[in-house]
Amino acid sequence: MNANAANILIYPELSYKITGVLFAVHNELGKYCSELQCADKIEFYLKKNQIRYEREKFLDISFDGEKTHRNKIDFIVEDKIILEVKAKTIITKEDYYQVRRYLKALNMKLGILVNFRDRYLRPKRVLNSEFKEKI
Repeated sequence: MNANAANILIYPELSYKITGVLFAVHNELGKYCSELQCADKIEFYLKKNQIRYEREKFLDISFDGEKTHRNKIDFIVEDKIILEVKAKTIITKEDYYQVRRYLKALNMKLGILVNFRDRYLRPKRVLNSEFKEKI
């Protein structure tokens, strides 16, 4: 990979809009709201800004014997970005793995993981290193 390819930002305009929504929600609700309250407010701002999304999408079963409705994605924005919302003390590796699993299952390039419990909001971009371009 050349140096220029490594510096390309995936979906910059849409990422910027989503980040703006996240900061608006955090500024309005603060850090003590539940994950569901944050997701409801995110949905409000996505609608207000006319950003197309799908909320609480369940992934298909990935192996025999897996129970249904185990993997639920918080938001898929514009069919391009997975947005995973948390409201917990600290983001763990498991949270990153969860977003990566969703990205791989749906063959999407980018996920954003955000924790509303933090004093200062720091959305994290999660890339799918196994993304395959659709032909």
